[in-house]
Amino acid sequence: MNFPLQFTFKILAFAPQLSVTDARGKELAYVQQKLFKLKEAVTVYANSDKQQIDYEIKADRIIDISTRFNFRSADGTKVGSVKRRGMRSLWRATYEVYDAADAISFTISEANPWTKMIDSVLGNVPVLGFLTGYFLHPSYNVIQNDRTVARMTKQPAFFEGRFMVERHETLSEQEEQSILLGLMMLVLMERERG
Repeated sequence: MNFPLQFTFKILAFAPQLSVTDARGKELAYVQQKLFKLKEAVTVYANSDKQQIDYEIKADRIIDISTRFNFRSADGTKVGSVKRRGMRSLWRATYEVYDAADAISFTISEANPWTKMIDSVLGNVPVLGFLTGYFLHPSYNVIQNDRTVARMTKQPAFFEGRFMVERHETLSEQEEQSILLGLMMLVLMERERG
């Protein structure tokens, strides 16, 4: 993958839509989340044409605070999973990304919980809500063996959510895919939290 990656989702869309592009502008993934599902299931397409399915992400239970989302490739092979750290995530969003053998590969942790809290509070104020996306920028660190290997930061944008993912360490293609899928679910889940 050519980093930095751009995650873009439409704020005003009825059904959440997330698009991922690389540094060259090539679309790497596209998700249009289904509404009104008790048990979350997300289909990850190769692009917005929705002709080729790359991954399926399915919750292991009805949505609760520590649901595990399993990643499967188009042929049904388990690729890994991501799980929110239950009660610990109420203040600082923390997710664990697992490999296919269910060993923790990465931890994704919110860098500064105050930024997200202020962003969500001010985001509900009528005029200020449009401006918060332009000056408050929550960020998330992807950590492996106590080293930050990547970072996702919210970017200034009106009427859409935009995040940039920068890689700080060399990673294998499989690790990059795990990070991509984990960050996609984080964006979709944290969007619901505010």
